[in-house]
Amino acid sequence: MMEEQQYLDWNNSFEILDKAHEEGIFVLIIGPKGTGKTSLVREYAKRKSVQLESINFSLRTRESHLVGTKNLTDGSIGFDEGILVKSMKEGNMLYLDEINAAEADVLLRLDEALDDRRQLVLKESDGEMINAKESWFVVATINPLTHVGTKELPPQLLSRFPVRLRLDYPPEEVEFEIVKKHLPNADEQSTKQGIKLANTLRQAAAVEELYYSPSLRETIAYAKLVQNETTPKDAAQIVFGNVYAQWGSIEVQKVNDIITSMYEK
Repeated sequence: MMEEQQYLDWNNSFEILDKAHEEGIFVLIIGPKGTGKTSLVREYAKRKSVQLESINFSLRTRESHLVGTKNLTDGSIGFDEGILVKSMKEGNMLYLDEINAAEADVLLRLDEALDDRRQLVLKESDGEMINAKESWFVVATINPLTHVGTKELPPQLLSRFPVRLRLDYPPEEVEFEIVKKHLPNADEQSTKQGIKLANTLRQAAAVEELYYSPSLRETIAYAKLVQNETTPKDAAQIVFGNVYAQWGSIEVQKVNDIITSMYEK
């Protein structure tokens, strides 16, 4: 019997990924943190029964993480392949998470591999030429430029991903169904109340009235606390409210006022 999937494909992303995969077109998924981008990619790889290689980019990501490094074993010089080289040679699915957080030199090496030739010259290994297998498939994600640490992708790299998916926070009724995928016995009234709170905070963050936008995983955590006999208001404070303390008392008061207004009606 097939295991029930926890990912709810509410905007038909699998269909678009399928068509791109069949045609060998690389895909870019655009959306804020916590909207299920990584869950979507992992679930898709699972459905297709393909090996998934993944890397999360940051300012600390180096070329060596992608292509590899030389090593010295028993007096002989060898080469430890990086995730990019390994995925190209084996024809695996490669997931480039938060690609617009990477440094320029890292993006340059990616650009070389992702062009139509799908080749990479390994200057780190005596100029060896790596040719990607035909089955090689790449999916990348980017966060909006309002997120800390993100940069605008160079146009030539953006063009390597002609298929683009936008993944935003789902409608409230869909988010409730997502929570139920993880927590089938979630209390409907309190869970929907938590989702409404999360969306209120997201909308405030979208217009820069607040610094933080709650993710789908936070509504799931909220529902789990309520199921574990935490009062809905306390769960809202623990999951949604307390995080704002890092931005100071004014931010905390704004959120506390929202929580109080929603949970004392």
